[in-house]
Amino acid sequence: MPEVGTTASLGSADYDPIEHLNAIFSHPSTLSSVSKTSRALRSYQYDLDVEIEDLVTQQSCSDVESVQRIQAAKADLAELFQKIEGVRERAMQTEQAITDMTADIKRLDNTKRNLTLSMTALKRLQMLTTAYEQLRGLSSSRQYRECAQLLQAVIQLMGHFKSYRSIDQIATLSRNVSDVQRELLEQVCEDFEVTFAKGEVANRRGMLAEACLVMDALGDNARARLITWYCNNQLREYRQVFRGSDEAGSLDNISRRYSWFKRMLKTYDEQHAAIFLAMWRVDEMLANAFCEGTRDDFKSILAKSIRRADGQSLDVNVLLSCLQETLDFEHSLERRLTNSSRMSIDTFTSTDEKIPPFGHAISEAFEPYLSVWVEAQDKQLSFMLPKYRQQTPKPPDEDFSPQMVMASSTEIYSFYRLTFAQCAKLSTGAPLLELSKVFSRYLDHYAQQVLLSNISERPSGQTPSRFPSIEDTVIVLNTADYCYNTCTQLEEKIKSRVDDPLRNSVDLQSQADAFMGVASAAIRGLVRKVEADLEPAWREMRNSGWSKLQSVSDHSGYVTELLQRVKVRAGEILINLHKPQYARAFCDNLVEALASAYTVNIVQCRPISEIGAEQMLLDSYVLTKGFEEIITLGSPAGTAAPAGYIKRVSQTMGRLSPLLKTLQVRPSPPEALVQAYLVHIADKSDANFRKILDLKGIRKQDQSQLMELFVAHKSGPRHESLPQHSAFLTPIQVSSGNATTGIGSISNATNLGSANLHALQGRFDPSTFGSALMTAARDGVDRLGTPMGGNSGTGSRAQSPPPGSAMTSMADVSMAAGANVNQNLRNIGKFFKRDIGGFGGRFGGHKGGEENGR
Repeated sequence: MPEVGTTASLGSADYDPIEHLNAIFSHPSTLSSVSKTSRALRSYQYDLDVEIEDLVTQQSCSDVESVQRIQAAKADLAELFQKIEGVRERAMQTEQAITDMTADIKRLDNTKRNLTLSMTALKRLQMLTTAYEQLRGLSSSRQYRECAQLLQAVIQLMGHFKSYRSIDQIATLSRNVSDVQRELLEQVCEDFEVTFAKGEVANRRGMLAEACLVMDALGDNARARLITWYCNNQLREYRQVFRGSDEAGSLDNISRRYSWFKRMLKTYDEQHAAIFLAMWRVDEMLANAFCEGTRDDFKSILAKSIRRADGQSLDVNVLLSCLQETLDFEHSLERRLTNSSRMSIDTFTSTDEKIPPFGHAISEAFEPYLSVWVEAQDKQLSFMLPKYRQQTPKPPDEDFSPQMVMASSTEIYSFYRLTFAQCAKLSTGAPLLELSKVFSRYLDHYAQQVLLSNISERPSGQTPSRFPSIEDTVIVLNTADYCYNTCTQLEEKIKSRVDDPLRNSVDLQSQADAFMGVASAAIRGLVRKVEADLEPAWREMRNSGWSKLQSVSDHSGYVTELLQRVKVRAGEILINLHKPQYARAFCDNLVEALASAYTVNIVQCRPISEIGAEQMLLDSYVLTKGFEEIITLGSPAGTAAPAGYIKRVSQTMGRLSPLLKTLQVRPSPPEALVQAYLVHIADKSDANFRKILDLKGIRKQDQSQLMELFVAHKSGPRHESLPQHSAFLTPIQVSSGNATTGIGSISNATNLGSANLHALQGRFDPSTFGSALMTAARDGVDRLGTPMGGNSGTGSRAQSPPPGSAMTSMADVSMAAGANVNQNLRNIGKFFKRDIGGFGGRFGGHKGGEENGR
C-alpha cells in the first residue's frame, strides 16, 4: 500500500512533503487512492491533536503539584530553623549555668597555684642564699671540688630568678653571685700561673685538677681562657727559640721544630694530662696552636726564600725534604689525635676518605710554592724519557711472553701514582691541575718518542736502523693497551680529588686516544710483517700470462703459495696476541691489506683476457675461503670462525667481483661490454670505463667506438640513477707503462710513512702511517696520491714512486706531520676504537669475548 511508512516519514526531522507524495504516488495507477490517502492523513492529524491536548493537560497538572511541594519544603525549612535557634539558646543558658557553678572552683585553683609558686620560689631563694654563703667560704679555702658542685647548683638556681631581677634584693644577690664567679675565675687562673711558674705542678696536680672542675662549671669562656693560657705558656719557649734565631727558624732545622713539639706532647702525657678534663681535648688544642704558629713561620720563611737578594731560587730538594717531614709530622698527629685512618695512596682506584683535621695544618704553607715542586717533577720526567727511548721493548735477559709490557710504562705510571698522591695530600687546587697537564704532556711524548720509535723500520735521531720483530711489536701493542687503561684510571682519580671548579679542565682522553693510535700502528706493523713475505707469490701472479691463458683451473699456482705464506706468518703472530680484540683487529686489517694488494696486482697484470679474468675470479673465491680460516689459526681443531668475521671477509673480497666480472665480457659485440660495465661497475664515469678498456688491452684506436656507445647508453632513462663515480674503481690509476692505485699499495704507504717517521726524529707521521694506512684500507682511497713506478711487463712489483715526486711528496708530508702529529695520532686511535667496537670487545679492556674475538 502507498500509505505504508507514512507515520514514520511524517515524524522525521527532515521531512520533505514533495518526496513523500512522490513516493506514495509513484505510478499513475496510484492516483485512484488519493481520497483514501487524504482520509488517512486527516485521521492521523486528529490523533495528533488529541495526543497533544493530553500532554498539555498532564503538564499543567504536574506544574501545580511542583509548586505545592516547594511551598511545603519552605515551611518545613522554616520550622527547622526555629528548632535550631531554640537549641542554641538552651545551650547558651546551660553554659552560663555551668560557669556560675565553677567560678568559685577556678578562683580556688588559681589561689593554690600562686601559693605553690610562692613557696617554691621562697625555697629556691633560701637554697640559693645558703649555697652562695657556702660557696664564698669554700672559695677562700680553695676547696675546689666542693666549689664546683656548689657553683653548678648556684648557677642553676640563679637561672630561675632571671625574671625577678627587677626586685632589689634579687638584683643584689645576682651581682654577688657574679662577683663570686669572677673571683673564682681569677683565683684559679692565678693558681695555675703560680704553680707553673714555680714548677710545682707535680705537687699540686690534684688541686689543679679540681680547679679545672670549677672552670668547667663556669662555662665555655672560662674554659677557653684557661686552655689558651696553657697553650701560650707551653709554646712560649718554642716561639722564642724558633722565631728569635734565624738559624734555628730556617727550613734546614725544621726537624728540630717537630722534635721539640713531640717532647712537649710527651711532657703533657706524663705530667699535665691528668689535670685537664679529657673532653676538653687540650692536647688537640695545643697541637692546633703549634700548627698555626708553625704555618705562619713557614709562610714568612718561604716568602723570604723566594725574594732572596742573591737571585737564587728556592732549593727544590730542601722544599721537598721539609715537605716530607711536614707530611710525616701531620701523619703522626692524625694517628695520635684522631681516629680516622690515613688515606690510601697506593693505587689510582683506592677509596676516597675525608681529609683529617691535621691533613693540611702546616703543609698548607707550601701550597703557593708547589709550582716549584711541579717544575721539579717535570724536569725529572724529562730526564726519564731519553733513558726510556734507549731501552729495547724486551730486556735481553728476559723471556718473551704474550702478556709482556715494556718496563718503562710501569715505571712511569708508578712515578705518576706516587707524585699524584703527594700532590693530592698537599693541594687539590691549581697545583694538582698543573701536575695533570705535566702528566698529559709526557704521556704524549711517551707515545710518540718511545712506543712509536720502537716499531719504526728506519733510523731516526734517537733510534738506530732496525726492523722491529714480531715480539717487539706485540710488546708495544700490549704496552699501548696498558697505557690506555691506566690513563683512563688516572683521569678518573684526578677528577675525584681535584676541586669542583677545576674538574672539567682535567682531560686525558686525548692521550688515551693517542695510545690507541699506537695500538693501531702496532697492528698495522704486524700486518706489514705478513705482507713482506708475500712478494714472491705476487711476483708469480704478475709473471703469469693472463692475456694468453687458454683455459681455467680450480686455482692458479700462486694462490697455494700465497695462502701458505699468509697462514704461516699470521699463525706466528696470532699465538702472541693474547687479547681477542687485537687478534680480530689484526685479521681484519690483514684481509683489507691483502684485498688491496690483490687489486694492485690485478691492475699490474694487464692486459687481461676474458679467460684470465675468469681465472682471477676463481682465484679470488679460493683466497676468500682461505682468508676466512686465518682467525682460527692457533685455535683448537674444529673451531669455527665468527660469523661477523666471515661476513667482513666476504664483503672485503667481494669488492673485486664487479671488476673481474666486467673483464670477463668480450668487447665484441660492444653493447655487451657496455651493458656489463653499467650493471657491475654501475657508474657513469668515462675515465673509469676507459680503465676497463685499458685493463683488457684494447687499443686506443679501437676504444672510440666503445666510448661513444658507452656515452649513449649511460644517458638512457634506465641508468639515470647511477652515480657519477665508483668508489672502488675511481682511485685506481691505469696509464701506459705504469699502474697505480690508491687502495692498493699499502706496503708503499708503509714504507713512505716509515721514512718520514724517522725523518722527523722519532715523531709519528700520521699523514703517511696513519691516515693513508687506516682510511685507505677501509675506504679504498689513496689520500696521499703517491704514484707507484714500475712496468707491468717487467714482472717486478712497482713499489717506489718516481724520484722527483717522491722527494717533493715526502717533504710536504713531513712538514704537515710535524704540526699535527698529536691530533692525527688521536684521530687514528678514535677510528681504531670505533672499528673494533663493531665486533663485540670493549677496546682496551682486560677481558674480551672469546667467541666474538678469536
